[in-house]
Amino acid sequence: MQKTSLLFFYFIVCFFTSCHIENKKVDKSERSYNNPLPVEFGDPFILNASDGKYYMIGTGGVKDGFKMYSSDDLKEWKDEGRIYQGNTSDSWSVANFWAPELYEINGKFYMIFSADWRENPTNELENFRIGVAVADAPTGPYTDLYNRPVFDPGYPIIDGNLLFEDDKVYLYYSRCCYKHPVESEVADWAREQGMFDEIEESWIYGVEIEPDFSGIIGEPQLLLRPPAYMDDKQAEWESRSVTSGEVNRRWTEGSFIFKEKGVYYMMYSANYFGGENYAVGYATANSPLGPFTKAHNNPVLQKNVMDGGVVTGTGHNSITTSPERKMLCVYHGRTSKTGNKRVVFIDEMEINDEGKLIVHGPTTGNKTNK
Repeated sequence: MQKTSLLFFYFIVCFFTSCHIENKKVDKSERSYNNPLPVEFGDPFILNASDGKYYMIGTGGVKDGFKMYSSDDLKEWKDEGRIYQGNTSDSWSVANFWAPELYEINGKFYMIFSADWRENPTNELENFRIGVAVADAPTGPYTDLYNRPVFDPGYPIIDGNLLFEDDKVYLYYSRCCYKHPVESEVADWAREQGMFDEIEESWIYGVEIEPDFSGIIGEPQLLLRPPAYMDDKQAEWESRSVTSGEVNRRWTEGSFIFKEKGVYYMMYSANYFGGENYAVGYATANSPLGPFTKAHNNPVLQKNVMDGGVVTGTGHNSITTSPERKMLCVYHGRTSKTGNKRVVFIDEMEINDEGKLIVHGPTTGNKTNK
């Protein structure tokens, strides 16, 4: 596919995917659903496709690949089965298939995802890269667009997310914590407490990529990282995995970017994805590659057990829209009933008149949009 032919259709992509979100209030709706959904996914992503249906993908459900659920109304979900098979003799990916996202472009469907790269001469324990698969229908089957990742930054990366802006495409990703120790006042504190000798961190980067996903344009830019100083307003909630003694890592991962009234909003997750402290914040910027400023009202989504609820581990969100064009936050979490299994939640969200992002969750039980 020629690059010029792809450019024309990026406006279509922005309408049918989540890179443009209409923040519109609706007075009434007959749509309802129950939280959590009967879907055991981590890192859920929902595409509202041009056929009017919703297609959900995420981490888990099948080995060495991905499966899908579809819905007409966000309430009843059909299991579409496996849509992608990795770890084949001719695939670039071999294990740990994570965080897929789905985009509709020019009648085709492109899935961006993370996995361990087959090329691993030094036998790294974490060898993640980001690749792209393509299909003629939303339910697949998906095949690798190239027999390699989009690019190799020289360190493991996960959680790819795309923004289509005019004639440009931007890729956002998280550098893994693996072999990335960082000095900070939080790391100093952990050593003083005798908890950890070092603290590894994951950082979010952004970079322009070729329209045909064949590579990057320019150098990746660091956009978000955990706070270096204890008196930073974000330090408390972004460091809970360390300060609770859970693990010697701090994360900024699971980015999801969208544009609202000329402002770029980047939602992200912090803390250990497998623990109760996983939570969501956001940052804003005036351009796709920043600089980004973290919001004062972070975190905007976190566990509610301290308020008598049953939900923990809320994170790695995406955004979709209801049939009435209301903003919906899609994320995974755990409850006292689901235990360690990650399940999907959908809650309403909004950008208020002051530009503040608010997620109305986590919630459990029946939800009716009205």
